[in-house]
Amino acid sequence: MIATAADIIKKAIQECKKNGAIKAEALPDIIIEKPKKDEFGDFATNAAMLLAGKEGKPPRQIAELIAKEMRQSENIKKVEVAGPGFINIFMEDDYWLGFLKEIHVSGEKFGSSDIGAGKKIQVEFVSANPTGPLHIGHGRGAAFGDALARLLKTAGYDVATEFYVNDAGAQVKNLAESILLRIKEEAGEKVEFGADHYKGEYISKLAAVYRGLAKKGVEESKEEIGRFALQTILEWIKKDLSDFHVNFDSWFSEKSLFDSGKVQKLIQELKGKGFIYEDSGALWFKSTVFGDDKDRVVVRENGEPTYFASDIAYHHDKYERGFDTLINIWGADHHGYIPRIKSVVQALGHDRESLKILLVQMVSLSRGGQPVTMSKRAGEYITLREVLDEVGADACRFFFLMRKSDAHLEFDLELAKKQAPENPVFYVQYAHARICSIIKHAKTVSSCKLQVASLNLNLESCNSKPFLCLSLKEALDIIKKLASFPDVVRGSAAATEPHRITFYLQELAGLFHSYYNRNRVVTEDKELTNARLYLCEAVRIVIHNGLKLLGVSAPEEM
Repeated sequence: MIATAADIIKKAIQECKKNGAIKAEALPDIIIEKPKKDEFGDFATNAAMLLAGKEGKPPRQIAELIAKEMRQSENIKKVEVAGPGFINIFMEDDYWLGFLKEIHVSGEKFGSSDIGAGKKIQVEFVSANPTGPLHIGHGRGAAFGDALARLLKTAGYDVATEFYVNDAGAQVKNLAESILLRIKEEAGEKVEFGADHYKGEYISKLAAVYRGLAKKGVEESKEEIGRFALQTILEWIKKDLSDFHVNFDSWFSEKSLFDSGKVQKLIQELKGKGFIYEDSGALWFKSTVFGDDKDRVVVRENGEPTYFASDIAYHHDKYERGFDTLINIWGADHHGYIPRIKSVVQALGHDRESLKILLVQMVSLSRGGQPVTMSKRAGEYITLREVLDEVGADACRFFFLMRKSDAHLEFDLELAKKQAPENPVFYVQYAHARICSIIKHAKTVSSCKLQVASLNLNLESCNSKPFLCLSLKEALDIIKKLASFPDVVRGSAAATEPHRITFYLQELAGLFHSYYNRNRVVTEDKELTNARLYLCEAVRIVIHNGLKLLGVSAPEEM
């Protein structure tokens, strides 16, 4: 496997540590950029400036030490230190051509790594209350969580995904009461819905179905209605997520924590350790000991446990299952809940940093630039299913992943449906489909009977016509972009930022479309065609791999 730019820089820093030139224990996150001007190199890094504070040396001095080691690396043409301590790196041409071959050899595995070293990570996301259909905010969380899990798996982590089903507590009772009230209302009785009752159109739908069951002798009790409603809504949720290309490894029931006695047992254990105390008839968790702004109620005065009680047991259960890291993906409105959960992790004897909580902002919908407002009817909102039915899963996922998860996102429905370059997902998918079409055409041309999968260019013949062709700036720019894919994937996984993949794919697609518009791929010159097809197939492989990370399809025809 060819060393990426990040690999080369890390190796140079490690060599500096070995010979005592650098003494820092931990390496900084290596930031690699492509300089705006070619004369400043193929790559640039500020690693020396990141190390300067720890080393107590001027950044330029550290940069010179790292550059000296880098000059010993294979495929390095030259290394320069610039400005306050930037390191500019120039690579030999063979380096780039070697990456093309590696892409062909690795295929669907290109971009994967073992940096995760098999560490067990659980990613819990969506976990919507099963009291109504998924809305678009849940959809954004689903796309983010699923793409993140795919990224982490590709980076070598042992990843398990989970949906936490909140099937216990007052909300279930309120759901059952809401359906019962609607049944009575539609039977002609005068009823009044309370503030905690659910009033969406789906309640009428559930009531109608349950009325049909009641005619068959099913008892109209809150318990029966509650069980029926939870099961039905959960089926809706699972169907919506499946159609959204999201499938969980496990669905964990909150109710099971109470049925098994785990909640009660853990409360007693924490009470015995002095982390839970009684005051005014309620049980409180000492979250202030761990930095929270106030202690939190675990069991109310009336003996009813709070959601916090089951959350304590749930997180304890996660660690009991052997996960090294827990990732919870929550809506941004749950920000205030973070300190108490972090406190729980610490009280349970774990490193609070082993729990990572990532927030997802809500989505605002627009149509041709005009806001799409929520329904004025009480309890109504725009569902994930509505957006899926209108624009499809691919566009929906890609658009949800085009911004950082904690940044506001505006989703233009009309743009998402356009079969035009201004639609980002169409632009990327069309690049893949266009290459498939080019290769298909090449195989039908009598003067060009090529089997792309078996192409084997001689990488030592860099002065031959095909390689001179690939050394043209627009082709070389594509190859350099392709070569950066493994680092982009690793960086995205480490930073938990799938949106970096959408940016990368749009840039790669732009380079390819521009190259295609300037250069005819299938020509009468067989060697030239051979080289260009080889490049095109490498682009196709990387686009396919990138879209797969996002859970978006790579169509062969459009």
